[in-house]
Amino acid sequence: MSLFQLSILNTRSKGFFSPSQFSIWSATSVLFLLLVLFSQNSFSQDKKQDSIKRPKIGLVLSGGGAKGFAHIGVLKVLEEAGIKIDYIGGTSMGSVIGGLYASGYNASQIDSIFKKTNFDDLINDYIPRSSKNFYGKKNDELYSIVLPFSNFRIGIPEALSKGMYNYNLLSSLTRNVRHVRDFNKLPTPFLCIGTNIETGEEVLLNKGNLVQAMMASAAFPSLFTPVEIDGNLLVDGGVVNNYPIKEVRNLGADIIIGVDVQDDLLNRKGLKNATRILVQITNLQSIDKMKNKIKDTDVYIKPDIRDYGVISFDKGEEIIRKGEEAAFAVYEKIKSLVDENNFYKKPKLKVSSDTLEIKKINSDQLDNYTKEYIRGKLRFKPGSTITYDDLQTGMNNLNATQNFSAISYCLQPDGNQDDLDLVLKENPTQTYLKLGLHYDGLYKSGILVNLTHKKTFLKNDVTSMDIILGDNFRYDFNYYVENGFNISFGFRSRLNQFNRNVANSITNLSSTNNNINLLNVDFFDITNQAYFQTIFVQKFLMGGGLEYKYLKISSPTIANANAVIEDSDYLSLFAYLKYDSYDNKSFPRSGVFFSADVQSYLASSNYTKQFQPFSTLKTEIGFAETVFKKATIKFGAEAGFNIGSDSVSFFDYILGGYGYNKINNFNYFYGYDFLSIAGNSYIKTTLTADYEIFKKNHINLSANFANLGNDIFTTVDWVSMPKYSGYAVGYGLETIIGPIEIKHSWSPEMSKSFTWFSIGFLF
Repeated sequence: MSLFQLSILNTRSKGFFSPSQFSIWSATSVLFLLLVLFSQNSFSQDKKQDSIKRPKIGLVLSGGGAKGFAHIGVLKVLEEAGIKIDYIGGTSMGSVIGGLYASGYNASQIDSIFKKTNFDDLINDYIPRSSKNFYGKKNDELYSIVLPFSNFRIGIPEALSKGMYNYNLLSSLTRNVRHVRDFNKLPTPFLCIGTNIETGEEVLLNKGNLVQAMMASAAFPSLFTPVEIDGNLLVDGGVVNNYPIKEVRNLGADIIIGVDVQDDLLNRKGLKNATRILVQITNLQSIDKMKNKIKDTDVYIKPDIRDYGVISFDKGEEIIRKGEEAAFAVYEKIKSLVDENNFYKKPKLKVSSDTLEIKKINSDQLDNYTKEYIRGKLRFKPGSTITYDDLQTGMNNLNATQNFSAISYCLQPDGNQDDLDLVLKENPTQTYLKLGLHYDGLYKSGILVNLTHKKTFLKNDVTSMDIILGDNFRYDFNYYVENGFNISFGFRSRLNQFNRNVANSITNLSSTNNNINLLNVDFFDITNQAYFQTIFVQKFLMGGGLEYKYLKISSPTIANANAVIEDSDYLSLFAYLKYDSYDNKSFPRSGVFFSADVQSYLASSNYTKQFQPFSTLKTEIGFAETVFKKATIKFGAEAGFNIGSDSVSFFDYILGGYGYNKINNFNYFYGYDFLSIAGNSYIKTTLTADYEIFKKNHINLSANFANLGNDIFTTVDWVSMPKYSGYAVGYGLETIIGPIEIKHSWSPEMSKSFTWFSIGFLF
């Protein structure tokens, strides 16, 4: 007997109700119970009906390179229709866009991200010049071709890009979910597909590092290097599964919206380049598989992007519109999935702060590089507070060394801070063959052949030998050991020689040849330096050392035979402080440059019998700023002087010409011929206006002014009206071998003008 029945009997026994009252109360109670049961059943049915009205929707995004921009257009239309995506699966570009959407971004935010992204830089794995160390800058601005070299055989790079630019970009964009390791716990559950390049098997990526998973799924063969995850070497998932519909259904999707941006098979006329051939090979199997997958897709969207290729990144806005058009073509089907009770508007993601507090830096022990070297490249230590830009700069520094064939990282939570887990795979190639080409009016033509070897004697070391073959044989040998924040050291030996008319004032023959302004000389200089250097306040390069120089100057035009003007050895100490944040050496658009050098000549074999110890000091500062989109102003100022009344004229400041590799105290000056004016002190300013008329093509106008002479800083002459002035108008082209420039130069003090050509990187 129930408690309810007992209570009724008990009530009757106490005489609370008469029989008629009891029957009325009983009827009321039964009615109440029926109402309760009915309401519960009704609520259950409403809940069931609501679940029917709100089916789980899965979105499948295929791969297709730049054609994947169409996904953004489709997402815009889905959001306009009020569709809430419950699950996302993607491959290749579909994995990148899908991963960003799953991490919380809405369609308009992803549109803005892609419009701001420089895809040329992404494909070429661009490393900003400002993030490189001074040795790295020199290497990047010297060689036009770099090839692996092993066992006297020339190799080819594994891929065009390691994808570091993309990795850094995606890491910053997904900072809100950087600690999520199960993709089902993302704001929208997500998966993507990779291909095991060793076995050809499909690999489902739904756990781990989100950025690494997206990178693996989008690692197009030959364009990006494979990505290693859990021991599997992965490339583009489109090779095996370009449309992961089954995997998204397995997540729990009731309805599939699929976006297909892959290429149809091309005929022979369409197979015009290697990229299209590789895509065709990938598509041979995937197109057949797609036929069955299309049948299983509830809302199939196929944008008309036949006129675009997988690398048509410059047509992004057009492709996005094609995605919108394709989605609107099936808008009724899309809208039928939504009613007023389940209309969804995806909010704009509020991106978290880009500040990171790095508690630890974890990395495996390397065979050839120390932790001090790694942290020196990162430019931050454990316990540092950094930004994502700082993190990106550090990764770019590591990438620029070419010491690592693969670089990846993730941020692990450690209380309120992050631990940086860094995974570096050492590059098995330790020897490189590098080539360059250059022409200028001083050294004439030259072909540069370089052999670089790493870990010759010690960890972190680099041995490099440049041989310059051409009109004037030269060499430049470097051995350098880099120890990060600790003191680094090295040795350098270089030979420079040329034949040229130079200022008579540097030859010590001016007293006997007052009627000769220029003298033809053979110049021969061998310089050997042992030095140390370190990074000062993480921005400046500070160093110094000991130098031995052999200098010989002779003239074939004196006394019917070669007259030796100088034939001496010099021993000196030197020190320097440098800062360089120019984004481009030849055509900077932004940045600052600073340099200060001091050199004390202590002893000499004294061929001229005139040597006494003396010092030189010079400094240079410059900055570049873009005043509007393609117009840049560059300003520079420099000065130098000698300390010592009887200084040697061979080390005076010598100005004139443009486009050659500067040595000793040689420097450019528009309006005057190469090395045609000299003095033991000078001050100079230069102003250049540069305009990029179209991509990598520049026109520029320059003006420079100088006061130069002997001991000009002992009087007020250095602040007087400039004694020397010159102007130049030029055209420059950025090419794979370096800048190609032509400049026409003139000066109001000169009766003739000069036209100079400079081709290739300076060496």
